[in-house]
Amino acid sequence: MKIYIVRHGQILSNLIERHTINDEDLTLVGISQAKDLSKKIGKLDFDIVISSPFIRAIHTANIINTKNKKLIIDDRIRERSSGDLSGKPHSLVNRDEYWNYFTTIQYGTSENIKDFFERVNDFINELKTKDYDTVLIVTHSGVSKAFSAYFEGIKDGLFLNRGLKNCEVKEYTL
Repeated sequence: MKIYIVRHGQILSNLIERHTINDEDLTLVGISQAKDLSKKIGKLDFDIVISSPFIRAIHTANIINTKNKKLIIDDRIRERSSGDLSGKPHSLVNRDEYWNYFTTIQYGTSENIKDFFERVNDFINELKTKDYDTVLIVTHSGVSKAFSAYFEGIKDGLFLNRGLKNCEVKEYTL
């Protein structure tokens, strides 16, 4: 099974470097990024589109799903919850440590990185049981980091720079 994982288009929190708020929609730049991506991946033939439940991912999925394939929403591929950091500047935390798989630091009520990766792994493991040839997944930078861990290994545990950029796509084989 081929998996194409896509990060949603730009949102305001990406632009101003703040921890995201769950239901932020795309900026005009984000919409443009998604339209550009739809042209780049237009020739891909996928069986299904699976999206995070957050509006930025669904909006991106609707733009790039030019063949109107069935869209499934799956809560397990929502972004890592930043808890009480939501809406606050990235500078309040050590971002390298926040995305360190081996950290012992808990930042407020943010979701534990190991629990987060386990949630995404559950999604991937269930996907293995499906009879799809090609799947398009629209999600978030953090989820793309968890995909990286699953397919490429934990390595040094540092994931800050292992996530996709807005409307970037990566292919995996499951």
